[in-house]
Amino acid sequence: MKRIDALTGPLLVRLFPRRKKADNNVAPGSALIIRPGGIGDAVLLIPTLRALQAAYPACRIEILAENRNAAAFEFCPGLHAVHRYDEPAELRAVLKRRYDLVIDTEQWYRLSALVSRLVRARRSIGFATNERRRLFSDAVPYDLKEYEPFSFFRLLAPLGIQAPADLAVPFLELPAAARERAAQLLARLGGRPFVAIFPGASVPRKEWGGVKYRQLAASLVLAGCAVVVLGGKEDEDVADAICRATGGVNLAGVTTLTESAAVIEATMALVTGDSGLLHIAAGLGTATVSLFGPSDPAKWAPKGERHRVLASTFPCAPCAKWGTIPACTHEGGCIDADPAQVSRTLLQLLTELFPG
Repeated sequence: MKRIDALTGPLLVRLFPRRKKADNNVAPGSALIIRPGGIGDAVLLIPTLRALQAAYPACRIEILAENRNAAAFEFCPGLHAVHRYDEPAELRAVLKRRYDLVIDTEQWYRLSALVSRLVRARRSIGFATNERRRLFSDAVPYDLKEYEPFSFFRLLAPLGIQAPADLAVPFLELPAAARERAAQLLARLGGRPFVAIFPGASVPRKEWGGVKYRQLAASLVLAGCAVVVLGGKEDEDVADAICRATGGVNLAGVTTLTESAAVIEATMALVTGDSGLLHIAAGLGTATVSLFGPSDPAKWAPKGERHRVLASTFPCAPCAKWGTIPACTHEGGCIDADPAQVSRTLLQLLTELFPG
């Protein structure tokens, strides 16, 4: 998708005339929200979706997502439909409908802006980060140093909906069935408090490494903490190695996204890199210790006293911009945190949050 955007996006954008400013005073009866990309962006968009729902309770709100992030919208009840951007039949069906409003929440790439231009809507809103600004009736600024949920709130400003001073937490809701399934999977702990670990990452540069996670888990067990490892099918081998060495509970490849979220809701804290599960923890109010390499913590790390961030000390970090990590000369991942340091940080956080 990124390659197609780079090759054709700028040219296609210029083929469309600049979109005219729309009437600000008409409440939308229907809205399409476009959110391509991964789980993390989708999760951090939910406070904005909830604000839109509150402002226009009669509005029919639909999502145009991707296969890889569509499940994240299960955390936001009241949405009328979730379509998939990368399913041609579903995209064609969306393009046949009419909407009062379309909001493209993509930050940089142009193809979603083209889709928003093709959608039959009287008003469109999106970020003015490049040529894509031509395709919206209302183009809004974007700040690379602003915590992402507040960047998404900027998209509501043309509608007269203001961002809150602080992000209300929790802002995600879990299905009852997910909580029930998580309770079944965690029953083997016998009610013992536990720390959750997610060793996965969307790209190798964001990985800390299975060996380091195993060292962390071992130190937690020595400190009296039970350990649960989460992940997808691709994380099964790493999770198995961690759990075999420490007696942890391996749930990699076992849980759905909402079930993983229910486990995160039940844990004392989650340790992970910059990942979708990190943002789910933030949205549930679960404490986190996050490990950052190429991503900018100012933009993506959870905020508040329940969160600790260990950022890379490499002089080139953070280097990721617009979701793209440039080629790098150093070997391995970009996270250089020491397992002993991570363990101390986590145990101190747990002492502060659970003094008993």
